[in-house]
Amino acid sequence: MVGSSHEALHRIFQKEPGLLTSALQQVLSVPFPTPHDFAAMNVDLTEIEPIERRVDTLLKAETDEGSYLLVVESQGKPDERKRGSWPYYLSFLYEKYRCEPVLIVVTQSSATARWAAEPIHLGVRGMPSLTVRPFVLGPDNVPVIATRQEAERDVPLAVLSAMTHGRGRQAPAILESLAAALRTIDRDSAAALVQFVDSCLTDPQAQRMWRDLMTAMQYFWRHPLAEEVREEGREEGREEGREEGREEGRVAERGDMTLRILEWRGISVPDAVRERVESCTDLDQLTTWSQRAVHATTADDLFAATE
Repeated sequence: MVGSSHEALHRIFQKEPGLLTSALQQVLSVPFPTPHDFAAMNVDLTEIEPIERRVDTLLKAETDEGSYLLVVESQGKPDERKRGSWPYYLSFLYEKYRCEPVLIVVTQSSATARWAAEPIHLGVRGMPSLTVRPFVLGPDNVPVIATRQEAERDVPLAVLSAMTHGRGRQAPAILESLAAALRTIDRDSAAALVQFVDSCLTDPQAQRMWRDLMTAMQYFWRHPLAEEVREEGREEGREEGREEGREEGRVAERGDMTLRILEWRGISVPDAVRERVESCTDLDQLTTWSQRAVHATTADDLFAATE
């Protein structure tokens, strides 16, 4: 199970290697040839001397123009040591495999993206002997995919969008659209992608919403993440001690989630709307309202179809 955003941001490309070249071509406008085959490679770049050096993810892409080594580094914050490590990685890989190495940095931070995109010059100032220009994927260039149609057209890119933009006002629409799109692919692949998104959602409200959405999609319940959610539910049940208490808890939680989504998206919630949601005891009705809250423009839109 993926346990951190650092892991998820590079392992997504191990699961979906085509996403990496798609991002290079579509997001960064790099004229990278379309691969016809990928191979995962050993990420250990340690030499005989006891100096351990590892990249996060390393893929070999076979194209009509030859082989490329795709080096993916997940970066949480600026780290000046990388200014020495990244040129070393590329030089070592080229010498060892005689393939063109390509460095791609993935981050959730705009500031880190700007730092990582700065060229690394080694040598005489103004006339460097070696220059490294990382390709960077981050919140400023990864597209925001917030409609079901867009998400269904390219599910892996929609996953990367959720991993990169999973906070702020657009997050509910992004997560809801992705949840719908995941129904269109095979269950095992979808279950793995769910993990990557869950690991990258640093906003507690966004993560809670994502887990609510995934809990409602029953076929994910074979997944370790779903087992965690089920265990949370069992614990709540033990504390409440009876089925009625569990049902009341689900009703209260779904009502709270509906109001949280509206407030999180910056939509004003009048007292009358809040009272109507909080007094509702129909779980199915609350589920419908919570789904409408993702796309509503006013709080009254929750009830528009039922008036």
